[in-house]
Amino acid sequence: MEDEVDRLVAAWRRERPDLDVEPLEVLSRVSRLARHLDRARRLAFSEHSLEPWEFDVLTALRRAGSPYQLSPGQLLTQTLVTSGTMTNRIDRLTKKGLVERLPDPSDRRGVLVRLTDEGRDRADQALAGLLDQERAILAELSRAQRGELASLLRQLTAPFDNIPG
Repeated sequence: MEDEVDRLVAAWRRERPDLDVEPLEVLSRVSRLARHLDRARRLAFSEHSLEPWEFDVLTALRRAGSPYQLSPGQLLTQTLVTSGTMTNRIDRLTKKGLVERLPDPSDRRGVLVRLTDEGRDRADQALAGLLDQERAILAELSRAQRGELASLLRQLTAPFDNIPG
C-alpha cells in the first residue's frame, strides 16, 4: 500500500539524491496523522460544544479524581499554557458553568478550580466521543501492533516530556 509520504519521499530522492530523506518516512507520517487526529478531536469535542482547550482543562480536573479540583498552578503544569492564558480559560469556563472557583483552605490567598457536575458530564461525554474517533483511526492495526507503535512513539516523546522547566 502506497501513501502520499511514499510519493513525497520518492520525489525528494529523485530531486536530492545527496540527502538522506529517511526521517521523512516516519516524521511526515506522524505529522499527517497529527492533522487527522486534530480533526477527529475537534469533531468529537464540537459534538459536545467544547473547544480543544476546554476539553484539556476539564479533563485535567476530571483526572484529578473527586472532588475534581486543582489549583491554577497545577492546571498550568498539566496544560502547558501561561498563567495569563489559564486565568482567561478559567474565567471563560466559569461563565459557561463548567468550573467554579473556590477558596483554597490551605492557602488563604489561593483558589482552587473545581469541575461542576455539568463540566464533569461534558468531559465524560467528549472523552467517549474522542475514544470512538481514535479507535476508528487505529482500526487497521492489531492490538499487538498498537502496543508496539505506542512503545516506539513513547521512545520518541519521553525525552520531550522530561525536559526540566
